[in-house]
Amino acid sequence: MKVISGQHHVSAMTGDAKKNLRFYTEILGMRLVKKTVNQDDPSMYHLFYADEMGTPGTDLTFFELPFLGQTYRGSSSISRTALRVPDGALAYWQERFDAFDVSYGEIESVLGRATLSFEDHEGQRLCLVEGGSGTPWSKGPVPTDLGIFGLGFSEWTVRRIDKTARVLTEVLGYRYVTTFERDGHDVRVFETGEGGVATEIHLVDRPDLPSERPGRGSVHHVAIRVEETDDMTKWIEKLDAHGISHSGLIDRYYFQSIYFREPSGILVELATDEPGFATDESLETLGERLALPPFLESKRAEIESKLKAL
Repeated sequence: MKVISGQHHVSAMTGDAKKNLRFYTEILGMRLVKKTVNQDDPSMYHLFYADEMGTPGTDLTFFELPFLGQTYRGSSSISRTALRVPDGALAYWQERFDAFDVSYGEIESVLGRATLSFEDHEGQRLCLVEGGSGTPWSKGPVPTDLGIFGLGFSEWTVRRIDKTARVLTEVLGYRYVTTFERDGHDVRVFETGEGGVATEIHLVDRPDLPSERPGRGSVHHVAIRVEETDDMTKWIEKLDAHGISHSGLIDRYYFQSIYFREPSGILVELATDEPGFATDESLETLGERLALPPFLESKRAEIESKLKAL
């Protein structure tokens, strides 16, 4: 069984798909690679933003929940999502955020990497982190030598850090790297696969906080990459062996999934690299039409009638 190779995608929540689409494509310059619906509730959009090719490990996705209230921040949450940009890009992004009235902080060094925290219009907590290279959206508004090309670390604020750490290391195969301090609190860093920022999970130790009450601007779950689809049966066996309750294998059409909650209550998904987003669309036309998995295709007219045009 191959080791987990890093983040696959992060799925968050928005109250307005149209405003969300504008922010992530027109301001952040990410590509809409899949415009689909929540397979468990097809009355709502599920939008996927990624790099030029929709590569696993580059996807930031959003469920639209129009009647969702605000987020009351706390522990047991995915409290920050990092997006990777090339070295030297952050000065450009500061100017861009000023131009679009985006709230952001100071450039700081996190484990030797230049990092810029910011929030979207709904309070989604994000940061840009410099390092590496990839393939940003070439037809977007941001120059490709400065653009976002993938996910970075995933920050979890947890109440049971030791138990969460054991699941990362003993079940999922992550390695402890180091501990640093952020805003007066310890942050433990774990990595997997070949290592590096795209494979990291940062655990913030906050047993003093109440559990987060999620709403607009919060993260629903984080998915981590299983490169070999055949390994999913082995992952089910491993979760069972550790007594971890899970969803069983679920076919999401674009990938196979298994869901479970770690000891602090964060929802984690194991997701396969294959078959990918080009299953029902060409790479050139990704995200241009409403894509539905085969089991929902017969309900297309009904589904489209309930969705607002984007």
